[in-house]
Amino acid sequence: MATAFAVGFIWCFKAFELNFNVNLSWLGVYPLALHGLTGIITAPLIHGSLEHIFNNTLPMLVLGSFLIYGYPKTRWRVLSTVWLLSGIGVWLFGRESYHIGASGLTHGVFFYLFVVSIFRRDKRSVVIMMVAFFMYGGMTMSIFPRQEGISFEYHLFGALAGVLCACLWHSLDPKPAVKVYSWELEPKSEDPVIGDQWRLKGQSEGSEENIQTVHKEKESMNDQR
Repeated sequence: MATAFAVGFIWCFKAFELNFNVNLSWLGVYPLALHGLTGIITAPLIHGSLEHIFNNTLPMLVLGSFLIYGYPKTRWRVLSTVWLLSGIGVWLFGRESYHIGASGLTHGVFFYLFVVSIFRRDKRSVVIMMVAFFMYGGMTMSIFPRQEGISFEYHLFGALAGVLCACLWHSLDPKPAVKVYSWELEPKSEDPVIGDQWRLKGQSEGSEENIQTVHKEKESMNDQR
């Protein structure tokens, strides 16, 4: 629900641009310029085209849901940290252009889910990571320059922020309780087919008492010798 509301809010900005024929790209991050500092907060809300916002919508819904419902104690601090650090990194080291879009945020969340599962190694984290990697594993390559019109800087610094969050807060969320099934508590037979039928008759009918008797008899024979 929270992710759907956030995506809907971002779509409102694009609808405003289309309905009133305005361009809000000036709200993006412009490196090393004072007016570009505003973009650290507003850039993830602005998209250059319908294709741009369509490409980010599904990753925001899926990865955002994984983060919010899989990591309830760290979700908001991860989102806020990735949002701010990715924008600051672009402002400091990005190319001289307006950088816009939520792809830095999605890359940060993806890399957080990936790295935090390595630290935690519980079933829930690993499953979330596997599904996220199956759907968006290509993000591991989009942090490098690939196309001129795409801000790989936002991808890169978003990914670095996600890795940093995983290193700092991987232990804050409690691990899910390990469920123990009844069959795990039952004693295992020595062979699943024949069980203990291979034992001698005296061994199968008796128990520890028979074994102790045999030991005593051996000890007495040794004493007589």
